[in-house]
Formats: sequence, C-alpha cells, structure tokens
Amino acid sequence: MPKNSSNKVVNLPQKKEQDGRLFHTRIDIDPDKRKKLITLLNARLADTLDVQSQAKFAHWNVKGKDFYQVHLLFDSIAEHLEEGVDLIAERITALGGRANGTLREAAAATSVPEYDTSAIGSMDNVRALADSLGALSNAAREAIDQTDDLEDRATSDIFTEIVRTADSDLYFLESHLQA
Repeated sequence: MPKNSSNKVVNLPQKKEQDGRLFHTRIDIDPDKRKKLITLLNARLADTLDVQSQAKFAHWNVKGKDFYQVHLLFDSIAEHLEEGVDLIAERITALGGRANGTLREAAAATSVPEYDTSAIGSMDNVRALADSLGALSNAAREAIDQTDDLEDRATSDIFTEIVRTADSDLYFLESHLQA
C-alpha cells in the first residue's frame, strides 16, 4: 500500500476499466480485431512511456567528461519517444479504445527491463538506455507483424515509424560504445 509523507497508508482511487467496450467510431475494422489492436497498442504505449522516462532520467543524472553531448542526445531521444507516445495513444483512441497512459499504468504494464538507476557515468547511462531502447524497438518490430496479421496497415505504419526512429536513436547510442 502506498504511504504519504507522514507514513500513513493512502487509499488510491480504483482504476476505471473500459469494461471491454469500444467507443463509437466509423473505422470499419472488426470490433474483435480493434480490441486486439488496442491491447497491443496499450502494451507498446507502456513500453514507450517507460523508455521515455528512462531517457529523461539519464538526461537529468548523467555525469562525466562527455556530459554535454550525451545530455543532449538523451534529451533528443526522449523527445522522439514522446512523439511515439502520442502516435500510439491517439491511434488507441481513434480505434475506440482508452489509452492507458498514466505513469502508474505504464509502470505496471511495461515489458522493458528496469533501468539501472545506479548508472552515473555517461557510458553506463548510454549502455543502460541502449538496452531499454533495444527492447522497445524489438517489441515494436514484433507489433508490426501482429498488426499486419490483424489487417491494420495504419497501426502497422505507426509501429514502423517507431522502429525506424528507435533504431536510428539506438545507432547513435551504440556508436558511443564501439571502438
């Protein structure tokens, strides 16, 4: 149970579910397929929000001789991830779903490994963020095939854009680690 600053138990409001219902849309994708797409999109939304927060954590806390360069790189990656978050969340709602996008929802649902918060030096943070961004990119790559199977090229295109951007950002991170 969460506690407040006086160490008392705080009762959090219960999460409101969409109850499996879809909001009305004129998008002509079968409702069962839309539900599967929304579930998949929400899973990748959680991952993307998680990695975005990890990139900001690295941006705020990095130290070292090449601080300035990686500080800016981490911020740029966080901005790219924010764009991905918005694409995913808006697709969820366009399909008639509910975007589960609070930090608590993302933390509970993410499939990305926990960030190494003990990382201080720039290359330790580069390595940790590369691990997380790689996991995100690979999960989004799988989502491309899954959305193709569900016959939704628009959602597949969103995941393609996320993979393209994440792979590019991953290239910049990994280049710091290669000799």
